[in-house]
Amino acid sequence: MSMGINYELYKVFYWAAKTGSLTQAAKKLYLTQPSVSHAIKQLEERFGVTLFSRTARGVELTQEGAVLYAYIEQSQMLISLAEEKMAALRNLESGELRIGGSDSLFKHYILPYLEQFHERYPGIKLHLNHGTTPEIIGFLKEGRIDLGVVRMPIVDPQLQVMETYQLQDCFVAGARYEHLKGEVLSLEQLLRYPIILFSRNSRARMTITELFQSRGLPLRPEIEVGSVDLLIELAKRGLGISYVAKEFVTKELEEGVLFEVPIDVPLPPARVGILTMSSVPLSGAASAFIELIGKGSDIKEDAR
Repeated sequence: MSMGINYELYKVFYWAAKTGSLTQAAKKLYLTQPSVSHAIKQLEERFGVTLFSRTARGVELTQEGAVLYAYIEQSQMLISLAEEKMAALRNLESGELRIGGSDSLFKHYILPYLEQFHERYPGIKLHLNHGTTPEIIGFLKEGRIDLGVVRMPIVDPQLQVMETYQLQDCFVAGARYEHLKGEVLSLEQLLRYPIILFSRNSRARMTITELFQSRGLPLRPEIEVGSVDLLIELAKRGLGISYVAKEFVTKELEEGVLFEVPIDVPLPPARVGILTMSSVPLSGAASAFIELIGKGSDIKEDAR
């Protein structure tokens, strides 16, 4: 049963036992010696035992006092470790950062920021969780990640949304469809060719499907894949025309292994968003990472 003793009394007891002197304990705690004596007396009265005996050099623990000290010493060590740990977390010397996102956004957008963050805060452990936009939102609400990196738009009252990097989707093809170079296709003409799309739950897939549906056209891909790397590779090998963010195929377009297949309707641009829970305070590591991205992006906050 708890006796409700003030923690400060234990601290006085600890330093008196550790130094063997009420005077030294008073100096350590910035108290007067009578205050230290009174604190010890309060503990002895509560427990009904004598904790110290007087000696010519100060005080020493009685048998009962030694038993109490064995426990209090451990608690003081744990408290000191806790204080050191909290200081380390505050100074970003330790801790963890859990980020959710797609493989493509990690590779083509977040990776440089992760490198910078790791260089600045090597003591912070990084945990990357891969998934589609709905999965990332689920991870965030379940507390499995600190922040999510997804394609916009996202409308959810539980989430804080910070828009960052802009993406522009396009259709690309490889050498097998070289005869299409210089051509501008209608959506109807595009559907004559095999289309390669990302999985149904992806934001990019939803966006292009909505565009076709708005014009009364069914969009049935020949091939569905789960990664942007496969979208790119399959297009390069001539298995169809892939729909992908132009920023993710910059190298392939420059090298000429892929070319853009323009269409006669504008494809809406998309933004990458940083998601956090509105009701959950950010950790120091998460705040530092978002600040790092903010220095490299034109962040537009949108608290929805």
